[in-house]
Amino acid sequence: MGVLSLPKRPVSGLAAAQRRFILSVSIPAIIYSAGLGVLSIVWAFALMFFEYSPGRSGGAILGLGGNNPFIGLTHFGNMLAGASLEVRLFRTSLFNSLLFAFIVLPLNLAITLPLAALIESVRGQTKNAFRAVYFLPAVTASVGVALVWGYIYSPQQGLLNGVIRLFGGPTLSWLADPRLRFMGVSVALLAVIVAYLWQDYGYNMVIFVAALQGIPKELKEAAMIDGANVWQVFRFVTVPLLRPTLLFVCVMTMLSSFQVFDIIQVMTNGGPQHQTRVLVLDIYLNAFRYQRMGWAAAVGFVLLLVVAIVTVIQMRLLRTDWEY
Repeated sequence: MGVLSLPKRPVSGLAAAQRRFILSVSIPAIIYSAGLGVLSIVWAFALMFFEYSPGRSGGAILGLGGNNPFIGLTHFGNMLAGASLEVRLFRTSLFNSLLFAFIVLPLNLAITLPLAALIESVRGQTKNAFRAVYFLPAVTASVGVALVWGYIYSPQQGLLNGVIRLFGGPTLSWLADPRLRFMGVSVALLAVIVAYLWQDYGYNMVIFVAALQGIPKELKEAAMIDGANVWQVFRFVTVPLLRPTLLFVCVMTMLSSFQVFDIIQVMTNGGPQHQTRVLVLDIYLNAFRYQRMGWAAAVGFVLLLVVAIVTVIQMRLLRTDWEY
C-alpha cells in the first residue's frame, strides 16, 4: 500500500510577494499619517509652555525662546485664576462647549433610537427608502447645512419668521439677539443645536438600525409570550441589549459635539456676545487670527482633558461584561 502524499502548496513565493506588496503600500501611508500626527501633537504640547506667536522672531530652535519666551504653566494658571479678556473668553467657550455637548447627546438619543425602532418595524423595500432619506443630512456638507439653516433663521426672509408672521407673531432675530433665551439657554445656541442635530442624527440612526437587526428575535418573542407589551419589550429587552451600541454612540456623539466648529462659524461666528463661542472656535481664533498659538495650544490641551474625562465616565457607566 503506497503512502499517500499531499503536494506541497507552491504559494510561499506568492505569499512573500503579497506581503511585500502590502508592506510597500501600507508602510508609507503609516509613516505619513503617524509622522504628521506625532509631530503635530509634540509641537502643540511644546507650544503650551511658551508665549509663542509666529509673527515674532524667536530662538534658533523652531522659533522658541527669545521673543517667544518659555513661561511654563503660566497659561494654565491664568485659566484658573486670571481675569484677562482671553481668560474670560476661554471660560465662556468651555461652558458653551459643555452645554452644547450635554444638550446634543440626550436630544440625539431621544430622536435616533425611537426612529431606528420605527424604521426597523417597517417591512419590505420601504425600510431602505426610509434609511436613505433620513441618512442624507449626514452626508451633506456642514457649510451647506449652516447656510440653509441660516436662511431659515433669517429675520426678514427666513422661513421660520415667515411662519410666525403668518400667525400674527413678532419677527425674531434668532441668531443675533443676545436677549433671547429659553430656560436660561441662549436661543442662538439652541438654534445652532437644532441645525447640528438635523445633520447628525442620521449617522446614529443607521447604527441603531444595524444593532436592532442583531438582537435575536427569540428574546423579544419570549418576553411577549410572558405577557410583556411592546413598550415593555423595548424598555426591558431591547434597550439593555443595546448598551454596547449606546456606549459607542454616546462616545462618538460627545466627541463630535466637542469638536463642532464649521456650523457655528458660518451661522454665528461665536455671537451674539460670545453666546455660541465654543472651544474649537476659541482655539481657531487665538491661533490664526490673534496669533497666540501658545495660548491656543493650552486651550487645545484642556479640550483633550475634557473629552478624555467625559469618555472615561461614559465607558464606566455604559460598559457591559456580556455578549449575546
